[in-house]
Amino acid sequence: MSDVDDRPEYRREPPSTVTNEGTSPPEQPTPDQPAAPEPADGPAGTPVPAYGAPVPAQSSLPEPPPAPPAWTTPPPAAADAGGDHDLGWPTLPSEPQYPFPYTPPGSDAPPPAPRPVRHSRNPVDRLTRGLPDSWRVTIDWVVTIIGAVAIVLLVKAFVVNPYRIPSSSMEPTLHCARPETGCEARYSDRVLANRFLYHIRAPRRGEIIVFKTPPLAKIKCGAGGTFVKRLIGLPGDTVELRLLRGDGYVYINGHRLKEPYIQKSRRAAVQSYGPTRVPPGNYFMMGDNRNASCDSRMWGTVPRKNLIGKVFATYWPPNRISLH
Repeated sequence: MSDVDDRPEYRREPPSTVTNEGTSPPEQPTPDQPAAPEPADGPAGTPVPAYGAPVPAQSSLPEPPPAPPAWTTPPPAAADAGGDHDLGWPTLPSEPQYPFPYTPPGSDAPPPAPRPVRHSRNPVDRLTRGLPDSWRVTIDWVVTIIGAVAIVLLVKAFVVNPYRIPSSSMEPTLHCARPETGCEARYSDRVLANRFLYHIRAPRRGEIIVFKTPPLAKIKCGAGGTFVKRLIGLPGDTVELRLLRGDGYVYINGHRLKEPYIQKSRRAAVQSYGPTRVPPGNYFMMGDNRNASCDSRMWGTVPRKNLIGKVFATYWPPNRISLH
């Protein structure tokens, strides 16, 4: 029995060498043949390992392409020369942002012109220019409030003034509030009177007018002051109130006056009136509620100087907003 196991799995093979072409036994140089030089790099530029060294694994995937260059801002020279800064170069947050047009430090460019000082045209600002800010604000508020109050007073005195209807003498054209006698509404009407209109033209028949009553009105009606009535007779007119089947109708210079604003139930008159002639510069006033109105039939005509203004609108309550 031999000491050497001849089974294939226990046979010893001579060592082999690894080359680019495969595995083969090393060639032994003969005495007449010089020794082979050291193997050089393979055809693909891969170094050939020495005898017995492990062969590194080679990947078949291609190498990734190089990364594209990052966007950058144009250099100051290009921006100064009017280059591509108008094209909107994208920049990275970490990069400096150059203002356009860019002026490099130390250049000979002139400095920017200073902003012109603008002076306020407000006379209050001019008068308080040297005062502290707190004083200037306080003075400005005081002047504003005084100016607003003055404007309101001027408007009320010369342009428009509001009035409240206190009695039923103008029902149902203008309402008064219950529980006053003859009043039909829950709230009294508030009206606006044009105070400057009669400074540019004469009053006209049929207009509703606010006026100051003559002294006799306080005696006859128990109240005086400011009344609201309708203008019936102009200066020089002859006014007469006639009773026809219990209703009163106004006649001006012998002709019956058309009054569509008066309801039939409001025409009842206590007694007939006139005829009477309206003096020059005076006006004859009557209420639309003829049987409940204390007017020129009791206390006479109204002088032109007592007229305040023409009622042109009802502004309260909202459901009765209207023009007259």
